[in-house]
Amino acid sequence: MERMKIGDTCVAAVQPSGSAILEDGLPAFHEALKAGITHSLGFSQVGGDPVCWREKALPVLRELILTLPAAKELAPEVLETEDRGTYQAARVAFNASDESRIEGLLLTPRGRGPFPAALCLHDHGSRFDIGKEKCIRPLSGAVCKDAASDWARRYFSGRFYGDTLAERGYVVFAADALGWGTRQGIGYDGQQALACNLLNLGTSLAGLVLQEDVRAAEFLQSMSEVDPTRIAAIGFSMGAFRAWQLAALSPIVQATVAVCWMATSKGLMVPGNNHVRGQSAFYMTHPGLVRYFDYPDVAALAAPRPMLVYGAREDHLFPPAAVEEAFAKLAEVWAAHGTSDRLETRFWPGGHVFSRTQQEAAFRWLDRVFA
Repeated sequence: MERMKIGDTCVAAVQPSGSAILEDGLPAFHEALKAGITHSLGFSQVGGDPVCWREKALPVLRELILTLPAAKELAPEVLETEDRGTYQAARVAFNASDESRIEGLLLTPRGRGPFPAALCLHDHGSRFDIGKEKCIRPLSGAVCKDAASDWARRYFSGRFYGDTLAERGYVVFAADALGWGTRQGIGYDGQQALACNLLNLGTSLAGLVLQEDVRAAEFLQSMSEVDPTRIAAIGFSMGAFRAWQLAALSPIVQATVAVCWMATSKGLMVPGNNHVRGQSAFYMTHPGLVRYFDYPDVAALAAPRPMLVYGAREDHLFPPAAVEEAFAKLAEVWAAHGTSDRLETRFWPGGHVFSRTQQEAAFRWLDRVFA
């Protein structure tokens, strides 16, 4: 092979055909990278018996994203209570990991249990002063009451859907993820540094949040007032992402309601999508995950347990085609289990919200599942 001698040759400068990095941070060759992603452990790749697929895939998923197993006891503590008529509200603390003791809001119906329970997983929304209060009405002395009410008006038809569930006879719990409420402090611009630092500390921001959600489910299961066979995970937006991944990894979760966060990974990695902006996306980014699994593959590891997934036709964060493809992937797995009746996927008109009408339909579905 002839070797090039720089000293003997006049090499013309090669002009690039265009920018190597697009305006929103995607490499210009992102389509070629996407084409190489096969989701090698996804159900459509592995196929066959869905139970065997789960036995093969779940250990890999755990190794990828659950990097901080907890050994400490939960050690729950009631810090403050408030009477809300048919149910009691309480501010509680528990050990979410060996490193962090965090606060949550707990609603417990009056009367004799055990009751069904719902773990409410709050959204992102780039608003950090409230976390658990996005789902559950703050206690009367909380300084964040106005902020929480504003959030409820914007996304939940003016309701705290956790309180609505408590009125229906559910024990309800919500806690602050790292960065929100009592754990805020980084703001929007600090998210990327936090994520980078956690990667350099051997874990990930998305994995840490998931690990704490696992512990929150364990906390609910430990309560004498809770029926351990009727525990649901419920979330909107980032909370939906948290709900279906928790259901995949924790057998405690017996039913899932996921609103406005489901799509294929390739369908989200497109110019202009919120998922390519960095910052907030790190809360939903598990390093290396998409080499093995698409997002619906992860959610489908919860099958054949019941799952309800909502999309919205005018949701600018989730392209309808990517949502429809993800819905089809979910349906394939529940059908393979012979339990298609336990999966409901539905598109609603409108945008990125969990409206009163949607809530009522979701809660009726949950009541039927837990009947």
